[in-house]
Amino acid sequence: MIGAVDHVQLAAPPGSEPELRAFYTGVLGMAELTKPPVLAGRGGCWFGAGSAVLHLGIEEDFRPARKAHPGLRVSDIHGFAKQLQGRGASVVWDYDLPGHLRFYSQDPVGNRLEFLEPIAMAPPES
Repeated sequence: MIGAVDHVQLAAPPGSEPELRAFYTGVLGMAELTKPPVLAGRGGCWFGAGSAVLHLGIEEDFRPARKAHPGLRVSDIHGFAKQLQGRGASVVWDYDLPGHLRFYSQDPVGNRLEFLEPIAMAPPES
């Protein structure tokens, strides 16, 4: 029986760990998580913020995920978007998901990232 998502894995090219660390910790404000020693030798990085955990694994024949993506819930989405833009990240707004504000960005290796915040919906008129 599934109770929760433990983490989301994204791929990255060999040698990209410094760029990933700079982006996920410096731009997104996530904490780097320590990989178990048996897995650390494989390269890559793990990051977490709140209940969101992202694993970036090294893939020799890397191709960025341009459609598949994690959806990361944020608070103060407009302030968060400004913060990302101020640090050089792209922000592309999308207004097609009812009940949410959301935008897309990408990490330094081209993986798509979605950021969203639920908004209060007005009750239907009776």
